[in-house]
Amino acid sequence: MAQQERAFRTRRTILTAAAEVFDELGYEAATMSEILGRSGVTKGALYFHFPSKEQLAKEVLQENVQVVPAVPPQRLKLQEAVDRGLLLAYLMVRDPVLRGGVRLALEQAGHGKVDRSVPFLAWSQESRRMFEQAKLAGELQPHIDPGELADVFVGAFAGVQLMSQALTGRADLDERVAALYRVLMAGVAVPSVLVQLDVAVDRGARVNEAVEQQRHGKGQSPPERTARLVEHG
Repeated sequence: MAQQERAFRTRRTILTAAAEVFDELGYEAATMSEILGRSGVTKGALYFHFPSKEQLAKEVLQENVQVVPAVPPQRLKLQEAVDRGLLLAYLMVRDPVLRGGVRLALEQAGHGKVDRSVPFLAWSQESRRMFEQAKLAGELQPHIDPGELADVFVGAFAGVQLMSQALTGRADLDERVAALYRVLMAGVAVPSVLVQLDVAVDRGARVNEAVEQQRHGKGQSPPERTARLVEHG
C-alpha cells in the first residue's frame, strides 16, 4: 500500500510539473528535460510513468476533465451551469493542471497526435445536459436550443480566459467570466429565473468553499450550505 501511495504521489508530481511547463511554454517548446527538472524526480521514474511528451500531454488533457468537482445541486439548473463555469475560473487561477490542460486544448499546432477535443467535448456534453434540464424546467426562453447554448457557453469561456491570460495573466479571470455569464444569461434565461441567478464575482470562491466543506464533512450540512450559496450577495 505504501508503495502504491508513493507511485501515486510521484505520478501527480510529474503531471503537475508537466502541466506547468505546458502552460508556460506550450507543447512545442516543452521538453522532457524541462519537465524532469521541474518535477524533481529521477529520470527513470519519469519515463516509467510517462514514456513520452505526447503521453504526458494526453494525461494532462484527461486530468483537465476530471479535476473540477461536481457543484452542489441547486434549485435552478441554470445556476448549476453558472456555478460550474465560475468554479472552473476560480480553480484555473490556482491549479496548474487546469491551466496546462487549457493551453494544450487551445493550441493550434505542435501535437497532432494528441486529441485536443477531450476537454471541449466533456464540458459541452455536461453543459448540454444541464441546459436540457433547464429547458424542461422552463428556465430557458422557448427559442433557445440547449445544444447550441452549450457550445457557445464553452467556446465563450475559452475565449474569455485567453483574453484574461493575455491582459492580466488571468488575474481578472473571475471578473471576466462573471461578466460573460451576466450578459449570456440575460439573453437566454426567462426573466423570472434571471433575477434569481447569482453571478457575483465571488460566486466561484463560495461554490469552492461549499465543495470543500462537503468533501471534508466540516461545518454546515450540505443542504444548509447549498441553500446559503443560492442567496444573492
